[in-house]
Amino acid sequence: MQRDRRLPFGSDDKFHEECGVFGVFGHEDAAKLTALGLHALQHRGQEGAGIVSFDGAEFHAERHFGLVGDNFTRRTVMDRLPGSRAIGHNRYSTHGGPSDRNIQPLFAELAGGGFAIAHNGNITNAQAIQERLQQRGSIFQSTSDTEVILHLIATSRGSHLVDRMIDALSSVEGAWSVVCLSSKKMIGARDPHGVRPLVLGDLEGAPILASETCALDIIGARFVRDIEPGEMVIVTPSGIESLRPFAAAPTHFCIFEYVYFSRPDSVIAGLGVHGVRKRIGAELAREWPADADLVVPVPDSGTPAAIGFAEAAGIPFDLGIIRNHYVGRTFIEPSEAIRDMGVKLKHNANRAILAGKRVVLVDDSIVRGTTSVKIVKMVRDAGASEVHMRIASPPTTHSCFYGVDTPERSKLIASRMSVEEMADYIKVDSLRFLTMDGLYRAVGEEGRATGAARFCDACFTGDYPIRLTDFDRRAAREAEDLLGVPRENLVELARVAKAG
Repeated sequence: MQRDRRLPFGSDDKFHEECGVFGVFGHEDAAKLTALGLHALQHRGQEGAGIVSFDGAEFHAERHFGLVGDNFTRRTVMDRLPGSRAIGHNRYSTHGGPSDRNIQPLFAELAGGGFAIAHNGNITNAQAIQERLQQRGSIFQSTSDTEVILHLIATSRGSHLVDRMIDALSSVEGAWSVVCLSSKKMIGARDPHGVRPLVLGDLEGAPILASETCALDIIGARFVRDIEPGEMVIVTPSGIESLRPFAAAPTHFCIFEYVYFSRPDSVIAGLGVHGVRKRIGAELAREWPADADLVVPVPDSGTPAAIGFAEAAGIPFDLGIIRNHYVGRTFIEPSEAIRDMGVKLKHNANRAILAGKRVVLVDDSIVRGTTSVKIVKMVRDAGASEVHMRIASPPTTHSCFYGVDTPERSKLIASRMSVEEMADYIKVDSLRFLTMDGLYRAVGEEGRATGAARFCDACFTGDYPIRLTDFDRRAAREAEDLLGVPRENLVELARVAKAG
């Protein structure tokens, strides 16, 4: 996975989703509704956004770097997106760098006409497919793994677009929730494992596809149902057709969607995200109680779990850290002299609340630990007498290959330190993480033994449910170069190295 060289992972020491997708079919304000839907899904990607519309005769496209509200609220832009059908995409790059050619939806003129695609996830055999296609003469215009799907559709021998799309998606591995638009139909599909979410809604008879239900709420659409793992829906003026064209596979929905990625007001697979996060906090309080005066969230992602922790522990909850919501990711490039105070651009301690208190800090995860160090120091400098940190997920020990921007495993603090060593590094009086069983109880399972059949938890366990073809090939090449051993003998070694 190539990453954004201008904004390397860890600029705010949080995980980032790759993208959000949205589509409208049969509404006179399709592009405007799509812009609103993307605004609701802004948390899933802030690098760039794009919309492709169709007016019955021509396709129209607008793609821009930056936030939806900075680009798609201008009348001049929206006037260039006529038509009653549109799809859109928010991007945060995991595969492919920050080039305008990588902003989705991608569009191509295929043999049967124009075709646009927006993709949430990551294709784990994209490089292998791209190399094969290039050897046959395909010319790629981007470094996005999504373009692989376009080429596979273009080169398929299927009789109709839907057949060609099924053929293409059957060839890719990894995680994909896609929304596509042709001159005649809108298509939505999820990979057979259902790693990333996709929902179906309805607005005055116009079908809507979106990554999360919060995008339906903003436009007043009615939630109809989740698109099921391995399902493809074809939307035409005649109605909606549902197909199950892919080989059956165990469901592995990303459990971190509940911990962090999804918006708290969304409902994912029948569960309200905010409620799950409160239950996570309650489980955390039962597993790892603390003798303290105050429960304080690291805003905003730690807030629901902190509320649940406080309620279960019977300890007062308060906003001991205040977040500045008006600082963007590209605010400034600080000089070396002020780099260490960068965390205060987003967070500041509420001294009147914290002074003299024994504080439980609740956060959703620890990635590199660099931000945690600064947050803890800030709380201590504000006068807290003790700082106990509680993390609303298990230790993140492995990289994600299914559509989440994560650093190399060696950069994850939990992969190279024990909990006690992390506590010493962060300089807290105690540090505890939610157990795997506690996380699964919060989503309605008895524990991981029963819940692992429904979820992907590879970032916590290293148990990758979908093949990592490109990773294995790279690891084998590196091992071949290092050891001088033929690549075909190193595949198993690569998988062992991947699993740690």
